[in-house]
Amino acid sequence: MWRHHTAGCDLATQVERSLEPAGVGIAYQLALLARHGLKATFFVDPMPTMVFGLDAIRPTVEAIVAAGQEVQLHLHPNWSGARIDDVERHGRFELIDYSLDEQRALIAGARDLLKACGAPDPVAFRAGSYAANDDTLTALTDLGFAYDSSHNGADAPWPSRIGLPSRQIAPVERGGVVEVPVTLIEDTPGHLRQFQICALSQGEMRAALDHAAAQGHEAVTIVGHSFELANRTGTRPNGVHVGRFEGLCAMLADARDTLPTAQFRDLPVFAGSGEATPLGPNRLRTRWRQAEQLWSNWVEERAA
Repeated sequence: MWRHHTAGCDLATQVERSLEPAGVGIAYQLALLARHGLKATFFVDPMPTMVFGLDAIRPTVEAIVAAGQEVQLHLHPNWSGARIDDVERHGRFELIDYSLDEQRALIAGARDLLKACGAPDPVAFRAGSYAANDDTLTALTDLGFAYDSSHNGADAPWPSRIGLPSRQIAPVERGGVVEVPVTLIEDTPGHLRQFQICALSQGEMRAALDHAAAQGHEAVTIVGHSFELANRTGTRPNGVHVGRFEGLCAMLADARDTLPTAQFRDLPVFAGSGEATPLGPNRLRTRWRQAEQLWSNWVEERAA
């Protein structure tokens, strides 16, 4: 919502363009997940309620819970200093720019706001922009969280600053919580790319899933956003990204026996060995995705 807030859009437009853009937002995603019988976790940021009130986020939380999907805590701290009448006002953007005590207070306050919007008490956390560090894990432990999912080696060492190797993709205990990192692939030698709907082609996604199954990985953590199936202005669907999401859901439905989807409250006890390697590079897969991205940027991203 922040992009549209700073552009001066009213609340209704912010919600329309970020949470439910162009008919391919959260409602569409929930419906497709239900059609394929898949489980998902929605990390919801309640901080905009500090500016707009609980009703800015409550309908979204209620819709996710009613659909049988999971709500966990997300946090962009810049909202803590924002105001309706002054789009230039904001707090510090990255959670890692706050002290341990400040992080603890921000997370505790955000948890209370999320619960006030109708969510069960969260057990998992992901920092906005993956901007977490070891102080974040300490704060989460102090507050009784069981999981963090902020480590993203593709964004390390900034703003993802948890003290784990950049190639760490296996769940591992750290700082009193279980860290469940974002899954990565190595798209070109030495370069890591996160398993995200708008970041990987269907071919790369399938290869990453096959690799995880063949290697016996304990978890594959896939990232998406409410807004990324639409163009950047939130005014029309991005056909490339929609196709990827639909293809991914079909893949996961077909692979449910070997790669069942799960929510954080249902996760097994991980072995915690920390051993898993990202999918290695393949030039043809990468070139195909780059061609898709070119089409996406030049055609699909044009505003309606």
